[in-house]
Amino acid sequence: MDEKINLKAVDNYAIQYANQMADSFFSKKEKITGPEILSLCEVKQVNLFVINDLLSAWKQESQKLKSPFFDYEAKPVAEALAQFQNTLSNHILIRKADFLPLLKKGVSQTLYLILAPYDFYAEKLDEKGNEFIKTSDLKNKVKYIKINRAPLEKLVTHLEAKKSESISGKEAFALLDHILEEVSFTPEDFEPYLTHFNSVVPITVDKFFDVKTPAPISKPAPIITPVVKPEPKVVTTVASQPAESKPTLADNLAKQKVTRLKESLTINQKFMFTKILFHGDFEIFSEAIDKLDRFDSLAQAQRFLEEGYPDWDRESEEYEEFIEIVQNRFN
Repeated sequence: MDEKINLKAVDNYAIQYANQMADSFFSKKEKITGPEILSLCEVKQVNLFVINDLLSAWKQESQKLKSPFFDYEAKPVAEALAQFQNTLSNHILIRKADFLPLLKKGVSQTLYLILAPYDFYAEKLDEKGNEFIKTSDLKNKVKYIKINRAPLEKLVTHLEAKKSESISGKEAFALLDHILEEVSFTPEDFEPYLTHFNSVVPITVDKFFDVKTPAPISKPAPIITPVVKPEPKVVTTVASQPAESKPTLADNLAKQKVTRLKESLTINQKFMFTKILFHGDFEIFSEAIDKLDRFDSLAQAQRFLEEGYPDWDRESEEYEEFIEIVQNRFN
């Protein structure tokens, strides 16, 4: 089954949940404090995301402090501002109207992290593109992630070991490839978390995913080909066409032989195949790839996949893409 998380559905649920929680809390109090935010939701990750967003907001505001008369980058000033931030974080006080968007975002991000951690990390790092991310900022983010935190935690450890003060979003995204293998990352069971959400607002997991059924476009294709076949001249022309026409980049890539699957798969493909074909278990995915790379023939690989994974949807796009890559490995 081809499942892709539906972020719009996640956001819609987050709005309902946030409204319910906010209505309950602010019916008794006019403002919410920092300690109250940290204990608001049973799924602590929601609370931590809210606090993290508040601290990020303060950081953005403090970066605006520039003056032709004062040196805000001087060490004593920087230390004083840091102390001020610590003091300020202990005196959070927010009205309902200002708190509601923060809570909604915290719920949405938590569900995203729980249900699709591969997509969550890929998006968070790749969205920066060539923009540089400070290692210290990533380290601070780790403090506020308690669910499925291994990939980001390992990334920070890797950067600190190399003494890298910053890294571009694309480089960080690419590093996830090696990191996921190192930690044999398997997402946590999301059922206990969803039970807590469900106790506030009923939750239906199926609504959070877009499930693609086999596209009907693939069936009419054979109907078109018989119309072309009756004319022998057309068949001859088509057969001779490749020698005369210039191959496209897509054609070249399709024909390119893959020496080792482990080295040829992109991180997006690894995310996709792990999630769709290997039930989100990266360790099982890695073991399968290692075995496929050790086989001497396509027949051996096909037998392994047929016997080991009979439940795969043979009509899904992910299966077809995976099989094509395996075939290129041996052809």
